[in-house]
Formats: sequence, structure tokens, C-alpha cells
Amino acid sequence: MKFDVAIVGSGLAGLSVALHLAQTRKVAIISKRALLDGASNWAQGGIAAVLDSGDSHDQHIADTLVAGAGLCEEAATRYIVENGRAAIEWLIEQGVPFTRDASAELGFHLTREGGHSQRRIIHAADATGHAVQVTLEQKVRAHPNIALFEHHCAIDVITSDKLTGKGVHGGAPHLVGQPRCYGLYVQDEESGQVLTFEAEHTVLATGGAGKVYLYTTNPDTATGDGIAMAWRAGCRVSNMEFIQFHPTCLYHPYAKSFLITEAIRGEGGLLKLPPEAGPAAGTRFMPAHDERGELAPRDVVARAIDFEMKKRGLDYVHLDISHQDPEFLKEHFPTIYARCLELGIDITKEPIPVVPAVHFTCGGIVTDLAGRTDIPGLYAVGETACTGLHGANRLASNSLLECVVIGRACAHQIAAAPKIENPVLPPWDESRVTNADEEVVIAHNWDELRRFMWNYVGIVRTTKRLERAQHRIKLLKEEIDEYYRNFRITHDLLELRNLVEVASLIVNSALSRHESRGLHYSRDFPDTLPKALPSVLTPERR
Repeated sequence: MKFDVAIVGSGLAGLSVALHLAQTRKVAIISKRALLDGASNWAQGGIAAVLDSGDSHDQHIADTLVAGAGLCEEAATRYIVENGRAAIEWLIEQGVPFTRDASAELGFHLTREGGHSQRRIIHAADATGHAVQVTLEQKVRAHPNIALFEHHCAIDVITSDKLTGKGVHGGAPHLVGQPRCYGLYVQDEESGQVLTFEAEHTVLATGGAGKVYLYTTNPDTATGDGIAMAWRAGCRVSNMEFIQFHPTCLYHPYAKSFLITEAIRGEGGLLKLPPEAGPAAGTRFMPAHDERGELAPRDVVARAIDFEMKKRGLDYVHLDISHQDPEFLKEHFPTIYARCLELGIDITKEPIPVVPAVHFTCGGIVTDLAGRTDIPGLYAVGETACTGLHGANRLASNSLLECVVIGRACAHQIAAAPKIENPVLPPWDESRVTNADEEVVIAHNWDELRRFMWNYVGIVRTTKRLERAQHRIKLLKEEIDEYYRNFRITHDLLELRNLVEVASLIVNSALSRHESRGLHYSRDFPDTLPKALPSVLTPERR
């Protein structure tokens, strides 16, 4: 398999890179499931950008910096915000059906979400991600220079240090000098065959790592694959302790972590205590936690809900938007209205039961503003990367913006790069492995990992809990590494291997931060230090 560019992931970041490059480059898109199975397709709220003369870049930047709790890279934030309008205009050119508003300057309706001082969220009703993804999916499927490999799972990138054959299967890479990326190994899920993808440029656009936790709004594909692969290859990662818990995930046994968009609160939704709270039932609680009430940033709202649930022994709280006009709700939140109604909840008449759930990985692979990692030839874009935009807490609807802006910059960087001649790449070697005899081990380890991450590395943390998690991760890693070295790989094994790697990065980052900031709240270090510094982990050179 030989391509100019191999892109792992089919979310908005990956598809943006592909479409910007496909006129002049032969591109492969490698997707673990179908193209629409990533997190981008689930995004409800919208995309933040300055699209109205009453708004300004400085206001958007200021809102981002406040939400990021002093840890955002200001230059990165400015670059992404100032390129926001161009990103939106490109999406409009592609045919994305954003919700229209004849009275708005640009002709599209803008909503507001928590942490934003202005209405600047352009959206397609309450299913923006789906509208964007369907539009771009049609484009990539129709493009003659783009080859699609759905149901193909990336295993590891191939760097120059692996060309001796070491580390091809079941061994750690042996780094000698500065490695360069020449492609990657990918398993065809249907046949089980491992393919070698040769590429001058490899782009990791694999999304976040929400599935490392028991409860998440993320799809099943969010197993931190890109972060783990880049770390194993020798790339630094940053700010992995900042895991954003979305405050309002639908609480229902059949909902499977259905997200209730931030825009519900932006349009007047109120958080209240449910009947189980006794005499306090029906009482708003956010004003007691933050003067911004329901429009406080996500970390503040999630901690407030967590506090009220633990204090009162509640399983959930209520989000009430029933005081709004029913027709307005049906028009602006059709997906949420329909899904809740299926489950017996009429949001025009009654409150929605909600709980916090893991939503976004704010840290990731260290990159510049063109997606370049520490390894030449290897790039990372979207949620799997850390540009510095999100800091200690992502501002609502900045993530899709980052996907398009950095995706475009990454494509331009690749297009301008000089051609190289790739060496002959070794095939995948599984001559020394056998078929697994105990698949149940994988399922058990997967469940154990997600449960102790939820219990020990959640919204509120302590050093003792983190150390317990670290100890359990060490034992799990040893068991999984042995399994990986001795048995033929499977899809589940690859994901578990990546999840335990990412779990280790999250815990080690959290232990290194001796303060509470943004999404990282420690009872042992409740104060915020005067100077904000990123946590950067560097792999050992072996």
C-alpha cells in the first residue's frame, strides 16, 4: 500500500486534511469503523467563530483563555480564532447545511454556549457534527485521489528505527538518533491480515480517549489510538490530566451516554435538584456554586453536579428547559426532543435527568500549528493533538473549529514539503506468535481498567487514588504487553493496549500537577499556583 499521505481517522480533522490535499496528492483514509462512526459525527452544539460585527477576535480569545484557566497557548489561540471565519466559509462552500437566520449578518443562526460572552456558535440544528460529516463524507467518497479503508485498525507507525526489523511485533522500538515516520501497520478487521502502508506523510486524526473511562459521551472508537501510537514512536504528550467531563449526559438505562448539548443551557435551560432531594427538590443549585450559573464553563458545572449528587446521594440531577416555547424547542433541538420522547421524556413539559460523563481529551500529542509532531513525517490533528488551544479546559464548540483550521494548515504544510524516497519497509512479522486461547482476559482487563479510572481518576482526585490507579495500570500493562508479544493481534487487544497506555499518561500527568486548575481538581492540592505551566511527558529513548 503506497500513498503520498496516510490519514488515520475519519472525523472532521482527518477529512479536512484529505480534501485539502486530494487535488495534488494520493491520499489514504484509514477508519477503524465506518467513516461516520467517530466523535465528530456525534457533535451536537456547533462551531465557534467570530461571524458577527458585534463580536470580535479579542472577545473570543479572552473567553477561550478564561475557560482554559491560564494554560492556553495565546499564540495558538489567536491563530485558530483569527482563521475561524475562513474555516466556516470553507464548510459552507462544501455545502454544510447550517441553520439559517435571515436577520443575521452572515445569514445563519448563531447560538451561545457556556463560557462564551457572545452568540458565536454556528450550527445545524442540534446535530452539527452529523451535518458536517455527511457533507464531507460524500466529498471524500467521490474523490478519485482518495482511497478509503473502512474497518481497518492502525497498529503502530513505522519509524526509521524499526527498519532493522526490531519492534515490528511484540517489542519496544530501539531508537537511534532522530527517527522519521515512513508509514504504518494496519490490520484489516475482516480478514485479520496486517497491511503495510507506505507514506511520505502520516497524519494521526484518531480523536480522543473517552473509552478509558466507564461513562463517556464518546463513541466506542475513542480509545486513544493516535496518542498511544505517537507515544510509543517517541513523541511527547502534554496536558493529559485535563479530561473534560460534559456536565449533561442523559441519565437513562437505554440511552447509552446520549449527550444533551450545552446549547440547552445557552437557550435558558436550568439545573435543578430532582424529587429524590426531598424538600430541596426543584431548587436551582448552580448560582450557589458560580455567579455565571448554568453558563459557567463545563468544569465548574460538572464539579457542581458531582458535588450535589455526592452530598445528597443522588444518581442524577434535572436539566429543565420546559419553560421555553415548545415549537422553539422542537425546531432548535429536534434530535434531543425526538430521542428523549422515545424514552418517555417530553422536554417541552418535564425536566431531563442528566449526569456528568467524560467528553473530551484536552491534552494529547504535542504539535505545532501545522500539526507537526516531534517525528518528521508524522502529524497529529484534532482531539488527538495538543496545540495549546484548550489549556486546562476546552471552551464549548472550539474543538470542531480547531479540526478545520489545523487540518487546513497541516495540509498546506504537507503540500509544501519536499518529496522524499521511502526505504523498503519490512512486512509485519507474526512468525513467533500463536492464536490466543483466553480471549476473556481482554474483556476482563478492559472492564477493570475503565472502572478504576472512573473511581480513582474522576472529576475530583486525590494523590492516594491516583497512586492506586498507577499501581493497577502497571500490573495491567505487564499482562497486556505479554499477551501482545505472544498472541496474534485482535481489534479488542489493540484497543486495550492503547487504552492502558493512555490511562498511564493521564495518571502520570495528574500526579505531576501539584495544584488544582481547570479540569484537574485535587483535594490534596486545592489551590491554583500563580504560574500556569503545561505538563509535558517525554518517552524514554530505548
